[in-house]
Amino acid sequence: MAPLPAHPAHDDLRARWRATLLAALGDGPEAPGPRAAGPGATGPQGNGPGPTALDRYADDLLGRWAEPQRRYHTTDHLVAVLDRIDELQEYAADLAAVRLAAWFHDAVYLPDRSENEERSARLAQRALTELGVGEARTAEVARLVRLTVTHDPAEGDADGQVLCDADLAVLAAAPDAYAAYAAAVREEYGFVPEELFRDGRAAVLRGLLALPHLYRTPYGREHWEAPARHNLTVELELLSAS
Repeated sequence: MAPLPAHPAHDDLRARWRATLLAALGDGPEAPGPRAAGPGATGPQGNGPGPTALDRYADDLLGRWAEPQRRYHTTDHLVAVLDRIDELQEYAADLAAVRLAAWFHDAVYLPDRSENEERSARLAQRALTELGVGEARTAEVARLVRLTVTHDPAEGDADGQVLCDADLAVLAAAPDAYAAYAAAVREEYGFVPEELFRDGRAAVLRGLLALPHLYRTPYGREHWEAPARHNLTVELELLSAS
């Protein structure tokens, strides 16, 4: 594995990963209790991963988020999504699953590929199974990762709504931050000719603006809906004027 590039958030992210993983192992749909030892089960009594195993998995994920082909889907994006989940946590049914889904939702990311979410979901299933997370919660994390293909959670899908709102919260950023986001997206798709990119991006923006709601949680609708629609409209106008 290549050395992990330095990032000021790495230590905090490792701590957040440990806390989330331990919460996922200790409560929720699966009853807590001793687990059989496995590749990640290095804790006392063999009932879960110890600190070394947790950090090894964290560093693998952090290395993925730091890959050189990324411009928007970076460590900063991971931090932002986790922060937004913290804001929305009261709406989640299984907060540990939502946070784990955030870690994995773009863990596999190649801009010229269409199967990133599926591969990310499979990575989550493999890693969480190795770490001893219960089958039901592991399946829920994978489902949430796959949901980021459409960002269209069903009515009543509390966890899907929280994850999708957190992932799309960047659309409601301040104008300068939104402009930086749009520029980073363009850089990730630098291999696409300008005219094709403008047409494709404009279609995406029109599709978002046509939705009855961009956000599904009450907080998202109250705080993010209006600024996001403004940002999308401005970007679409700029693309049309180019």
